[in-house]
Amino acid sequence: MNALLFCILGTFLFLFNISHLSLHYAADQWELLGSMFAASLILYFYTFQIPPEGSKQSMDSAVYLACLFIFGMSAALALLLLSSLIFAACERKVSWWKHLTNFSIYTIMISGAGAVFQGLGGQLGQLQNVHLPSYVGALIVYFTLNVLCIAIYYYMIDRSDIYRMLKGLLQESILVYFCILILSLVLTILIVNNGITGLVLFLGISIFLSHLFKKLFEMYLQLQERAIRDQRTGLYNHSYFENLLEKEIKFARSEGAPLSLAMIDIDDFKRYNDHFGHLQGDKLLGLLGSILKETAAQAGITASRYGGEEFTLLMPGYNEHEALLLVNALRKKVNDTPFEGVEVLPHACLSFSAGISSYHIDIHDKSQLVLQADQALYDAKKQGKNIAYIYGSSVPMEQELEIAQDVRDIEQLLKLFLYKDINTFKHSKRVFRYAMDISLLLKLDGPARRQFVLGALIHDIGKLEIPWEVLNKKEALTPEEWQAVKKHVNWGKEMAMTNDKFKELSPYIELHHERFDGTGYPHGYKGPEIPMLCRMLTVIDSFDAMTSERPYQATKSFQEAIQELRLCSGTQFDPELVELFIRYIEGESGLVPPYVTLE
Repeated sequence: MNALLFCILGTFLFLFNISHLSLHYAADQWELLGSMFAASLILYFYTFQIPPEGSKQSMDSAVYLACLFIFGMSAALALLLLSSLIFAACERKVSWWKHLTNFSIYTIMISGAGAVFQGLGGQLGQLQNVHLPSYVGALIVYFTLNVLCIAIYYYMIDRSDIYRMLKGLLQESILVYFCILILSLVLTILIVNNGITGLVLFLGISIFLSHLFKKLFEMYLQLQERAIRDQRTGLYNHSYFENLLEKEIKFARSEGAPLSLAMIDIDDFKRYNDHFGHLQGDKLLGLLGSILKETAAQAGITASRYGGEEFTLLMPGYNEHEALLLVNALRKKVNDTPFEGVEVLPHACLSFSAGISSYHIDIHDKSQLVLQADQALYDAKKQGKNIAYIYGSSVPMEQELEIAQDVRDIEQLLKLFLYKDINTFKHSKRVFRYAMDISLLLKLDGPARRQFVLGALIHDIGKLEIPWEVLNKKEALTPEEWQAVKKHVNWGKEMAMTNDKFKELSPYIELHHERFDGTGYPHGYKGPEIPMLCRMLTVIDSFDAMTSERPYQATKSFQEAIQELRLCSGTQFDPELVELFIRYIEGESGLVPPYVTLE
């Protein structure tokens, strides 16, 4: 469908312009046209690679442009048609629509250049200095259409950033395009003054330049490959992984396709390094790298070195359970691979631990997916290593002890509110208490429960950045002050991201003012785009805000707050979570809500 647009436009321009073709040429002119046709065929077989990947170029454009300047647009298009038919016959393995698309793009470029050449008063035949603007204009249009057609074509294929693609084309291929355009003028002069001899001389120069450009771009590709590869393991490096992860998340979001990420860490690598030295440790990294590379090629996934002894497997098309099967098969293969000295390791073999996370619609940032996989990896390490673990799976309740320590750490931060706004401190503590009960009703596993209750406790931490006079203002806020208040979600996220322990809590801080109907802030996410536990936190946060007592401010009764929750169900709040919370408040869940006494 995308190529069809080029084909329709190219065919129309060809039929419109070829009608003006004249066959009344002298014998020597027919000889020149035949020689130019042969030259275009020869140059076609001296193509070379240019960015973007898959795009090829040859010097035959110089022949078509010279034909345009000497014999006119119709003759150049006729020459293009004959050459394209020969190319299609020689390369029958290439799809017919690709040949037609290539022909159409050339037709668009020649037609555009020819129209400008004629419009600026260009004269066919001998290159005349007085008409130099017409030649320059035609070359500029030819070059511009060439770049635009290539960029649009590849944008239609993979939906890349068209601005970045155009910038890349100009930066990396400008020398080639400039050379071809200049050679078209040189060829025009050589043919008019020296005939076939000039054409043969041009052909020799073009073949030499084509070979030179081919070698140049081979060197470019080698340098590009080195820039994205880890030299020690042969895998993709961290930078490449980060860029690819961002693209895969965008694709998974737009297409609804599954995507999983596995973080892999070699077990007890430091012990092996200390025992045998860094050179032997590097060999061990290289061995694992080769196994990962082979597995990735077979499974259609991407393996990268994340840093140190950590690796990643990016698995588009895999859900978390399929990813677990693949990682466990890989882990068994690694366990069974002999290597010198691995007997000193606790498992007496080469092993790794892995954490797996999967993309969901409520993941909006690549760092969230990485953090989840990293948390799962941490949990796998705690279970004795040499194990693969899915993020969110149940783990021993030893995490309850960790939550207690994390709560104490967060409370130390919240105590800063005691001098700035004691109501925010008390509000955070109440929301935390509600969240503890709701986590039981939702039957959350250990990691999810930890995140939810800690996220509830820290969700308003960004208000520390709001000026005291704004935070404690009794009158209505000005528009500027309200904008400052709304920024507390962004400030709070930035504060959480500075602490490795609390990075994973950032969605609760950033998204607890999003609304179910998409009219919230800061992003306007809607429905399932908002993580479920963040939607739950919004309900709890709003209920406590409505029922908390503050001097000089109206306070809703619990029944009034319940009515407000139902009134805003489906707009501000998730309807199902509202009903769950109301059942809890009304005592129907079997739990006794704190602070609440219904009248």
